[in-house]
Amino acid sequence: MRTVLTTLRKLATVAAIALFAASCTTVFLPETETNPWEVISLETNAVFSDIAMLDQQHGWLVGSRSTLLETTDGGKTWELRQLDLEDEQKYTFTSVSFNGPEGWVVGLPSILLHTTDGGQSWDNIPLSPELPGAPFMVTALGKNTAEMATDVGAIYLTKDGGSNWKAQVEGAVGVVRNMTRDSDTGRYVAVSSRGNFYSTWEPGDRTWQPHNRENSKRLQNMGFNRDGSLWLIARGGQMQFGDSTQDYEAWQEPINPELSTSWGLLDLAYRTPDELWVTGGSGNLLVSRDGGETWLKDRDIEDVPTNLYRVKFLSPQQGFILGQRGYLLRYDANAAAAA
Repeated sequence: MRTVLTTLRKLATVAAIALFAASCTTVFLPETETNPWEVISLETNAVFSDIAMLDQQHGWLVGSRSTLLETTDGGKTWELRQLDLEDEQKYTFTSVSFNGPEGWVVGLPSILLHTTDGGQSWDNIPLSPELPGAPFMVTALGKNTAEMATDVGAIYLTKDGGSNWKAQVEGAVGVVRNMTRDSDTGRYVAVSSRGNFYSTWEPGDRTWQPHNRENSKRLQNMGFNRDGSLWLIARGGQMQFGDSTQDYEAWQEPINPELSTSWGLLDLAYRTPDELWVTGGSGNLLVSRDGGETWLKDRDIEDVPTNLYRVKFLSPQQGFILGQRGYLLRYDANAAAAA
């Protein structure tokens, strides 16, 4: 009897070792061969929120503490620009968008800035005190034309440079944690402030459509895949990809790219249709080059003392990761080509 029990224990131990070995790629991810990200440390304690480029060289970066920075060399160096706002209020600029030389910036407390000369001068556009919520996201759509969404889901459109705005949706969705707009279709997805549910809106709809989250994990962030379906990041480092461009509640099975550290995943962006990058807390940076099937970790970034809040690709050759305490990561296409 003892011989049988001993044999069974040995078999159980072997099986456990084999199971652990098979799962190591999800507990600790393999490392990328090269690091295509240049770390830029700017002299500010701001948390960066958004970035926009007029062309390959000229762009603007915004964030907390009324931070507005300009680059003329593709993001290698940045210069702080001071605004004469006629008050001492410190704003958190949450969104910046350009269409040619015309650009817009919005932030909290309620503020809307407009430029028609590439940012050489900025006008502070008055906003109605009855505006539902505060400006949260802005998208430049053409000459004198922009779409603005507030932090409670009100959406407005202007076609005269901000003098008049037309409501695109009736009512509001409630305070949101984050919001993403699909640049191809103009659709929105927003995560509720507590991550309990998400809502979607399509041009022509009069109201937002609420959706329950699929499981007990609270939602952290959501956005659109290249095919128009949704992706989500939930607490605990869990990710899911949508299974339909029409059904916003159809999801593939959830995945945890790296169980050991993926609790801090915060944002996702595609560089190409197959290559996507995921950022997180404490310098956590993951990449998949096969649409999310397998993952690698960029360990050269782990020692950067910042949370990586947002990743944004403006083209396959140009991308940025926005952090806190003045840290910004710039995608180096030449380093990536050497991989």
